[in-house]
Amino acid sequence: MTKEEFFLRTKKREIFGRKTKSLRAENLLPAILYGPKIKNTPLVLDYKSFVKVFREAGESSLINLEIEGEKQKYLVLVHDIQKDPLTDRIIHVDLYQPDLTKKVTAWIPIKIIGEAPAVKNLGGVLVVNIDEVEVRALPTNLPHEIEVDVSKLENIHDEILIKDLNISKDVEILKNPIEVVATVVMPEKIEEEEIVEEEVKEPEVVGKKEEREEESKEEVKDS
Repeated sequence: MTKEEFFLRTKKREIFGRKTKSLRAENLLPAILYGPKIKNTPLVLDYKSFVKVFREAGESSLINLEIEGEKQKYLVLVHDIQKDPLTDRIIHVDLYQPDLTKKVTAWIPIKIIGEAPAVKNLGGVLVVNIDEVEVRALPTNLPHEIEVDVSKLENIHDEILIKDLNISKDVEILKNPIEVVATVVMPEKIEEEEIVEEEVKEPEVVGKKEEREEESKEEVKDS
């Protein structure tokens, strides 16, 4: 699968601190570009353009960044985003230009593809235990996502493990190789697990209630 390329245009920012509220009011997004080989550079992005690119690239794909007035282009990762706690709107972005000769770590999303025969033919339920994995690789080798084909799950209790993931030899997965990514179980098993969890939790709650009642009685006696 050919790696998709992502592009983002920006310009240098001349407004800082509390004044950046005026940028957000114009649907612009304050950002900072930094890295081991460049100076910190304040930027301003078009909000809608960034959201569109970020939705597709995520934090694991390199983005081609072009700064207005500069010939040089930058390959960057979205290193951090800050959101308004009330509106959940992005209010600031950190763009990191890594050293392309040194490995970095990143979280890569898991994408489930295909249909499990054990679900379709045997009435099983697909259980996905992991939706992203941390990897180490050169920035240019970071995968955008890791596809997991569940059509291999033909029988109940068949499993796909971390070691079964189809990934380039240039990418190291930082997770236990025998950890289960996806499996198929019977619906009854899921119901039984839920019942066991409820049975374990209930005595704990009751015990706390009884302790509170005893404390209340002691307080009445003391008064």
